[in-house]
Amino acid sequence: MLKDNHGRRINYLRLAVTDRCNLRCFYCMPEEGLNWLSREELLTYEEMLRTCALLVKMGIEKIRITGGEPFVRKDLMKFLSALSKISGLNELTITTNGVLTAPLVPGLKKLGIKSVNLSLDTLDANRFFTITHRDEFNKVMETLDQLLKYDIEVKINAVVMDGKNTQDIIPMVEMTKDMPVSVRFIEEMPFNGEGHIYSGLKWDYIRILDEIKTKYPDVRKLQDEQYSTSYNYNIPGHKGDIGVIAAYSRTFCGTCNRIRITPEGVLKTCLYDGGVMNIKDLIRLGFSDDELKGKLQEAMNNRAKDGWEAERNRAFNDPAHESMATIGG
Repeated sequence: MLKDNHGRRINYLRLAVTDRCNLRCFYCMPEEGLNWLSREELLTYEEMLRTCALLVKMGIEKIRITGGEPFVRKDLMKFLSALSKISGLNELTITTNGVLTAPLVPGLKKLGIKSVNLSLDTLDANRFFTITHRDEFNKVMETLDQLLKYDIEVKINAVVMDGKNTQDIIPMVEMTKDMPVSVRFIEEMPFNGEGHIYSGLKWDYIRILDEIKTKYPDVRKLQDEQYSTSYNYNIPGHKGDIGVIAAYSRTFCGTCNRIRITPEGVLKTCLYDGGVMNIKDLIRLGFSDDELKGKLQEAMNNRAKDGWEAERNRAFNDPAHESMATIGG
């Protein structure tokens, strides 16, 4: 069992396979995109498989594949197939924006993928274009239809942004009436790759929930699962449920069970830290599995208590220089 210096069990890895994305969401990156990593700077699939297998032996039970948009990386399905065969890995999931995903859903089902997080910030095609700078709304909705058709659990991730999509909160809640989906509203974070000026949190998890209660005063609290990052609710008679994620308020840090690896191999023991070691560099220097295990455990032994401490300890104390595309969503 892998534990950190605060006694918290670490059993969940978020692995970003690419920093590239086929959308340009303004809260994530500038419209012109980022300075993309070269192929040589990325972890290879072989390096990722070795790292994941090692971490599973150390206690990781769940791996989520993220990006960027993971499906823009060539041969991802082959990698997912190999990853799914790692002995001891109990759960393999994916976060995607859905633009390329619909035709791949049958293959994901065959691989045993039981859950997919779908990023979708609005149900209005025009607002979708305004937020993402791309006309891909219909493809995303097609992915949603396919995931439901193949009985894959769907969690819809919607970042709530003042003046951009708050009018979508109630319509997205209404999706849960007839669809067995979980709609999760996420506080906006400052990781925007300098795409726009982050003016602070105006819609925190409390205000989001208050907005939901204006239409659904009978919304009821559900029992949150262990390690849950969301406060979860249900509206009587609805097939699905809703969640509110305090991603900026960081109220869930005390039970955090996750670590992240960026596309270039940087280990982040907290979303808000600046990275604690580069696994790719150690692999390419010839480190053995035992040596890598030692370095990984050392990182866990020096983990920040929470996101606020991690942010204070950053060498450059401004997360806005990073993009969610480069740190795994």
